[in-house]
Amino acid sequence: MNFDFSTPYSSVRLPVFARNVVSTSHPLAAQAGLRMLYKGGNAVDAAIAAAAVITLTEPVSCGLGSDAFCILWDGKQMHGLNASGRAPAAWTPEYFKRKYGADAKTPPKRGFDSVTVPGAVAGWVALSKRFGKLPFADLLESAIDIAERGYLLPIVVQQKWAAPVEELKGLPGFAQAFLPNARAPNVGELFQFKSAAKGLRAIAESGGEAYYRGEIAAAIAKFSQANGGAHTEADFAAYQPEWVTPIAKNYRGYTLHEIPPNGQGIAALIALGILSHFDLSALPPDGVDAQHLQIEAMKLAFADTYRYVSESAAMTMPVEHMLDDAYLASRARLIQMNRAQDFKAGNPVKGGTIYLSAADENGMMVSFIQSNYMGFGSGCVEPTFGISLQNRGHGFGLDAGPGALNPDNVVAPGKRPFHTIIPAFLSKDGQPVMSYGVMGGNMQPQGHMQTLVRMLDYQQNPQAACDAPRWRFNAGLNINVESAMQGGTVQGLQDRGHQVDVINDSYQDFGAGQFIWRMGDPKVEGYMAASDPRRDGLAAGF
Repeated sequence: MNFDFSTPYSSVRLPVFARNVVSTSHPLAAQAGLRMLYKGGNAVDAAIAAAAVITLTEPVSCGLGSDAFCILWDGKQMHGLNASGRAPAAWTPEYFKRKYGADAKTPPKRGFDSVTVPGAVAGWVALSKRFGKLPFADLLESAIDIAERGYLLPIVVQQKWAAPVEELKGLPGFAQAFLPNARAPNVGELFQFKSAAKGLRAIAESGGEAYYRGEIAAAIAKFSQANGGAHTEADFAAYQPEWVTPIAKNYRGYTLHEIPPNGQGIAALIALGILSHFDLSALPPDGVDAQHLQIEAMKLAFADTYRYVSESAAMTMPVEHMLDDAYLASRARLIQMNRAQDFKAGNPVKGGTIYLSAADENGMMVSFIQSNYMGFGSGCVEPTFGISLQNRGHGFGLDAGPGALNPDNVVAPGKRPFHTIIPAFLSKDGQPVMSYGVMGGNMQPQGHMQTLVRMLDYQQNPQAACDAPRWRFNAGLNINVESAMQGGTVQGLQDRGHQVDVINDSYQDFGAGQFIWRMGDPKVEGYMAASDPRRDGLAAGF
């Protein structure tokens, strides 16, 4: 790829070139990953170390009670890992309707009835056992030190930390963990999380066993039941992450890989499959035509994703039907260049999150993502071990009858909900090209698509593609656009019927990405890395 290395957008960041590199949304996490590489570890070791640190330095987005997914290239082939959580055995539609009323459509947004059994720690262990070089306990050293000694709060994280305080301060364990001095910490103020240090030590010393079959599992189950939840030690003991084969779609001579459902990565593949029927390169990258086409393709992709995607075993619509070339060509024909549309699902039947990436000079590349879901997740924090729990259960539906958005996604014991977090990986002719991701709810497949279009259709380098102004589709005809988007483009979108809200808060609405592009032989040329200016992040290497 002959990239353009000009800096067309208002960012102070430039690409980083190195043979060993880690790119994350917090500098301390990137440095923890580099420490593992310096010790003789590989990219998997670096990714796990970074992921452990970022549970502390960006707790709004993830914690020790998060879920995770990973796509990695081991130097010879690709692997996928689904470490998303499963519903407790007690969860049924009737369980929730008894507690929250017959009209309840989903499990609650906060509290223990939003918490599935967290999968991130099991994901760390599975990755380490299969691909890591260093002892698992070594990978948590930096995180334990930071939890014990503390760190100074950065600017972007502090803004998001303070925002949900009124909503969350009464939830079990939240104020004790995250509101020292009865408030959110200020920028530059020391934050310590000593209970999480205890939890990390127990995880490190037991190789994760304490979390699922030991003292941490017992503590979470007890805490849940004391606060109205249904989690049991047996729910934790039964949990296992799943190795999966990524799904893929070709685009402009490259192949984008995503984790298969229950994640929403298929939305990015559908959108790119639709866009492959248009010559985007003939249109100005920041002009209204190019942006309109991408928005409409994404809307079509979400219409099918929200209707059909659920736990893989529960899906009645095969993934291959949703990605069929002829079907996507028919969807592309629905797009009209002169007006925005509110698309519905088709019939494909044939006849807060953190993202990080790491790569090493031996060719291993890791695309890793973990998340609480909404800011601080459920708001519940087990106090003994500092386990801040996600709220992924809110992603389930409770109705399978007429009018249900997605009957396949109804809650059931041991089932995984529709999931938003998705790592991505790009290859060409069967060889690795880029590990990347863009975090942020339904912004993730939108970010995957928008940044990839900029790189493959317009040869913008990864940092420029990351810096460029983004839009975010919400529902119907409504989109958000960043305030940096060209005024003429915004007006042009409005003229076509898009309902446009111009937003200044890039963190909340437009996600943040990390990118590592392989430049050639890793031992010789190495990699190019980028980190999103919308977060406090860092791409670093040696």
